[in-house]
Amino acid sequence: MRNRFSSFCVLLMWAFITHPAQGQDRVQARSMVLSRHGIVATEHPLASQAGVSILAQGGNAIDAAVAANAAMGVVSPMMCGIGGDLFALVYDAKSRKVYGLNASGWAPAKLTPEFLKEKGHTNMPQNGIHSVTVPGAVEGWQKLLDRFGEMKFAQVLAPAIRYAEEGFPVSELVSAYWADSESLLKKDTNAAKTFLPKGRAPRLGEVFQNPDLARSYREIAQQGRKAYYEGRIAQRLLAYCRQQEGALEAADLKEFSAEWVDPISTTYRAWTVYEIPPNGQGIAALSMLNLMEQFPLGEWGHNSGKALHVMIEAKKLAYADMLRYVADQRFSKVPVAGILSKDYARQRAKLIDLDKANAHVAAGKPFEGRSDTTYLCVVDNEGNLVSLIQSNFHAFGSGLVAEGTGFALQDRGALFTLEANHPNILAGRKRPLHTIIPGFMERGELRIAFGIMGGWNQAQAHAQFVSNVIDHRLNIQSALEAPRFTKLTFGGNDVRMEIRVPKDARADLEAKGHQIELRGDFAQAVGGGQAVMRDFASGVNYGASDPRKDGAAIPEPSGKPGRRGR
Repeated sequence: MRNRFSSFCVLLMWAFITHPAQGQDRVQARSMVLSRHGIVATEHPLASQAGVSILAQGGNAIDAAVAANAAMGVVSPMMCGIGGDLFALVYDAKSRKVYGLNASGWAPAKLTPEFLKEKGHTNMPQNGIHSVTVPGAVEGWQKLLDRFGEMKFAQVLAPAIRYAEEGFPVSELVSAYWADSESLLKKDTNAAKTFLPKGRAPRLGEVFQNPDLARSYREIAQQGRKAYYEGRIAQRLLAYCRQQEGALEAADLKEFSAEWVDPISTTYRAWTVYEIPPNGQGIAALSMLNLMEQFPLGEWGHNSGKALHVMIEAKKLAYADMLRYVADQRFSKVPVAGILSKDYARQRAKLIDLDKANAHVAAGKPFEGRSDTTYLCVVDNEGNLVSLIQSNFHAFGSGLVAEGTGFALQDRGALFTLEANHPNILAGRKRPLHTIIPGFMERGELRIAFGIMGGWNQAQAHAQFVSNVIDHRLNIQSALEAPRFTKLTFGGNDVRMEIRVPKDARADLEAKGHQIELRGDFAQAVGGGQAVMRDFASGVNYGASDPRKDGAAIPEPSGKPGRRGR
């Protein structure tokens, strides 16, 4: 009876926030997408279309997510692709359980601090061959399809292969990102040949084709992960690495495996919020929520100076711990339970002065208990949800392209440190601290897959989205669109903020010592996101897509209603 009453309260709350009174002025630019069938939300309409085409053919949310991700690697090659890493949270309606996948690659065995010192490096290289770690995306796709998919690679990669072969018109934001990367791409002959076909970045509306990537995808469609880590793609990567005097060897590719992990979680005002465990930064989002929970943000008002101040200060505390402790748990003992402890949050929350910004925040001492990007999410008519994020790290990653492959290699190794005794120090076969994180939240009959991209912006953006939904009762579209702040530095009182944040709130923050850098109405600095929701009580799916990106949430065009999974 108690569980039924709890579910009724959740549904009553959701009815209130999704059905505003008649005549009420709109507080969002786009409406949510609603459907009894599947929905795919990505940052590019062609990728969303690729995903829903798979749903329409009988595939499930996992099949559609891989298809959409592959398409994103074609239409937004600076942000993501098979030269990068992947993380995913999968909600399986049949088992009613959330599963985590860590498909972040490791450093080559020979890539050590000593190796770099011999090459003349005193700091971790931020691009070039020595920033390249083994790409995990294709291995991640294989793991997802093997465990939860209903289709084979040949089916799910077909839309992306078509886009790569036939070409696609370059969209607005993608054309701008591409132009910003021209100087990097010109440094590598293969990169320039692949991505600067006319000696420059493709412009808005120009059709871009990538036959090399189409060939790479076809090889994966035929042989699966083996084509990438042992086959002809691997041979091309290794040959190029030898040419660049890099550390990558055949065994680094062949022996790499993505890892199924138990998601970490916390409760926030009766909701449960999930993230991938370290080596990712998702723990910082959960830590922020634990700190924010100590204050009545809902009573203070959405985007009030008081509420924003607490959130900014919580970000500083959570990120200080993340930077100090988070690393590959196979190499370092990360105090996950301690950082996520509610008692620890209450202790750390006492450091937040409601009247003054803190410019110098140190990491705490939690008790010892037993990481440029694309985000997409999918819900199908069975109620399976996928929250997937995939990235090259910086735009076009390392700036390097192995001949004939059609994709840039990531520079994720840049996030290692060479600082002795630090948990995140570079080591062979070690995964670096990672910025990319998928999110998931649930209460009662509601399940929400969400994510917001943008490097160190991500954990703080996740916390703001969750607060928008829970504290301020915004629907998922409005929660994505709402003005956000971001603090990309780890010290000082600087903070970037969209100009839509009310003037009186900004004045209040400045009086407390925050140094605000105003950005545009829908600023790229605060990242763009996607979200899908399943209401299991009604069997209705909801989709939302951030106007800060070119993307769209697109419903499945046809199909039969599925069972009411949970």
